[in-house]
Amino acid sequence: MTNKKKQKAFQKSKLILPIIVFAVLFLVIGIGMSYFKKSLYTIMKVPEFALTDQNSRKITNKDMLGKVYLVEFFYSRCPTICPVMNSNMKYIDEQINNPDFGIISISIDPTNDTPEVLKNHAKMIGAKSPNWHFLSGNRDYIGKLADMFDIYVGDKEDDSESLNHSGMIALVDKEGNLRCRFDENNMPVLYYSGLNYEDEAGTKTSLRGKYHPDREKLIEDIRKLLK
Repeated sequence: MTNKKKQKAFQKSKLILPIIVFAVLFLVIGIGMSYFKKSLYTIMKVPEFALTDQNSRKITNKDMLGKVYLVEFFYSRCPTICPVMNSNMKYIDEQINNPDFGIISISIDPTNDTPEVLKNHAKMIGAKSPNWHFLSGNRDYIGKLADMFDIYVGDKEDDSESLNHSGMIALVDKEGNLRCRFDENNMPVLYYSGLNYEDEAGTKTSLRGKYHPDREKLIEDIRKLLK
């Protein structure tokens, strides 16, 4: 090979090498971003709790270790979002259909929601899973617990606010960690909505809405954690 040909080959290799490096780097970044989007974010350890369920059994966060479960705050005589949330929870439970999955529904109206009332409520909505616990206890304790979960529950001292609550749902893994997915901007969503919507994107809530975007996301993420 002549010196001129050697020089051209060398120059060509100098051009090709950076292209290969950038291509590999782009591929690695793409794979990393894909994994990042599919992974679930760890928010914190689930707050410790100890409350009484519809069968008058004490249920604690330690009892739920080894199970993937959801946490909601509700009350049985709620006429608005609670029936929607309970319905979505029931749908999720039926779709998952796994003994390692559970639901914790904490009443913010324990004066009315005794274990007997909650047991009748569970029957009324068709909750059959032995891992679906409808819990009640001291109202001050439940208010503090909601604060630790960072899920809104109204001040019990305010008559106009005491039974107000968020429609948010917490997802807990088998090790007792609160988990969530990332949104389209790669930010953790923290909590999932238990409500219905008028639109697929989930921008306008509606008690009779036919769309449940977060319900489907929860089913997908629960299945990830059960694997």
